Amino acid sequence: MTSKKVIGAGLAGLAALAIAVLLSDPTIAQTAAPAAPAAPEIVVNKGDNAWMMTSTVLVLLMTIPGLALFYAGLVRPKNTLSVLTHVFYTVCVVTLIWVIYGYSLAFTGGSTFIGGLDKLFLKGVTADSKAATFSVGVNITEYVYICFQMTFAAITPALIVGAFAERMKFSAVALFIPLWVTFVYFPIAHMVWYWAGPDAIDAAAKALAAATTPEAKKAAQEALDAVNADAGLVFLWGAIDFAGGTVVHINSGIAGLVGALVVGKRIGFGKELMPPHSLVLTMIGASLLWVGWFGFNAGSNLEATGGAPLAMINSFVATAAAALSWMFAEWMLKGKPSLLGALSGCVAGLVAVTPASGYAGPMGAIVLGLIVGVVCLFMVTTIKNMFGYDDALDVFGIHCIGGIVGAIGTGILVAPALGGTGIMDYTAGKIADYDFITQVIAQCKAVALTLVWSGVGSFIIYKVVDFTVGLRPTSDREREGLDITDHNERAYNM
Repeated sequence: MTSKKVIGAGLAGLAALAIAVLLSDPTIAQTAAPAAPAAPEIVVNKGDNAWMMTSTVLVLLMTIPGLALFYAGLVRPKNTLSVLTHVFYTVCVVTLIWVIYGYSLAFTGGSTFIGGLDKLFLKGVTADSKAATFSVGVNITEYVYICFQMTFAAITPALIVGAFAERMKFSAVALFIPLWVTFVYFPIAHMVWYWAGPDAIDAAAKALAAATTPEAKKAAQEALDAVNADAGLVFLWGAIDFAGGTVVHINSGIAGLVGALVVGKRIGFGKELMPPHSLVLTMIGASLLWVGWFGFNAGSNLEATGGAPLAMINSFVATAAAALSWMFAEWMLKGKPSLLGALSGCVAGLVAVTPASGYAGPMGAIVLGLIVGVVCLFMVTTIKNMFGYDDALDVFGIHCIGGIVGAIGTGILVAPALGGTGIMDYTAGKIADYDFITQVIAQCKAVALTLVWSGVGSFIIYKVVDFTVGLRPTSDREREGLDITDHNERAYNM
C-alpha cells in the first residue's frame, strides 16, 4: 500500500468516525448546525423622532395659545378669561390623566371597545421603549408617541367648551372634562386608532408563508387572525381616520351640541347683541391653529416620509379652499365678505381635511375644502337659526359637521383613481383593492358610532355634573360675567 493510499484511507476513516459520532449524539449535531439568523433589532430613526417631537409641540401650540385665543376673541369681554381658563385647565388636567391611565385605556389591547391597564402609570415604558409606525421595521420612541397622542386627548375636550361658553361655571367644567375624556374620548380613540401594528402583522404573515405542514399552517393562520383581531371596533370595520375626524372633531362637536342644549341658552340670547369682542385675537388664534395643524395632520404619519408632506400640502390647500369658499358664499349672501367668515372657513377646512390628509390627493383635498366651507356656513346660519340652539362658538356647526363631511369624504377620496393613496393591506404587503361601497359604508358606520357614543355619553355626564355641582351660575353672576364671578379677575383693566 502506497503512502497516498494510507493517508486517503486514514482520512476516510476519520470522516466515517465523525459521522458516526454525530449520528450517535444528536446534541453534537445540533450544536454544529448553523443557528438561524436572529431578526435585526429595530433602531429608532433620529429624524423620525425629531419630526414627531416637533409635531407634538405644534399640536400643543394649536390648543395653547391657538384655540384659547381663537375662542377668547369670540366671546364678550366679561367672559374672556373664563374661556382662556377653561382651555388651559383642560390641557393641564388631561395631561396628567393621560399618563396615569388614559394612554393605557386608549392604546393597549383589551377589548374592541376599550384598552386594558397594562400600562397604568406608564408601567413598563422606558426611554428605550419603542412604538410602531405605519411602516414595517420603523419605530419611534414610545415616550414621543405618548406625548403626541396626549396633545390630541387635550385639544378634543378643549374644543367642547366653546359650545357652552359664557354660561357654564368653572366648577362644572372642572368635573366634566375628566369624566368626559375617561368615558367618551378614550374609548373612541381606542375603537378608531388601536391596532397591533405593522410589525406584528408582517411577522405573523411571514410565519404563515413559511409554514410547510398542514398543522403548522393552521397554527400560523390562527396566530395571524389573532393579531389582526387585536384592534378597535371601528378599525376592524375598515374605517380610516388619518388624524382625528371622528376621534377629535365629530366627537367634540356632538358633545358640544348636547352641552349647549342641556345647559341652555345664554341670558339674552336672540334678544341682545353678542358680537365677538376682538376679532384681532380670533385672527391670531386661527393663524396659530393653522400653523399647529401641520403637526396635527402631517405628524399623524408618525414618520418623516412621503405621507407627511402629502398631509402637509393637503392641510394647505383644503384650508385655503374652505376659507375662500365660506368668504365668497357669505359675500354673495350678505353683500360683504367678513374676516370672521374667512377664519371660520379656515377652521372648517382644517377639520374636514384632518381624516383625509394622508389619504387624499391635493386636488381631492381642494374639492373637499370647497364643499365643507359652504356646508358649514349653511349649518351655522340657516340651520342654527332654524332650530334656535345656542352653540355659542359654533362647535357643532364647524367641528361635528365638518368632521362628518371629512370622514365620509375620506372614504371617497382615498380611491387611487381619484388621486388617493389607497389603503395598505399589511397581510398581503401591498395596497388593497378599493371598493367604493364597502369603504363609504365603513366610514358612515364610524360616524354613526361616534355620534351615538359621544352624544349619549356626554348627555349622561352633563346630568351627573348638574346633579353634583350644578352646571350654570345664577342669573346675576352670569350677567356680571364669569371672569369676575368665577375667577375674580378681568381681562382688561381700563
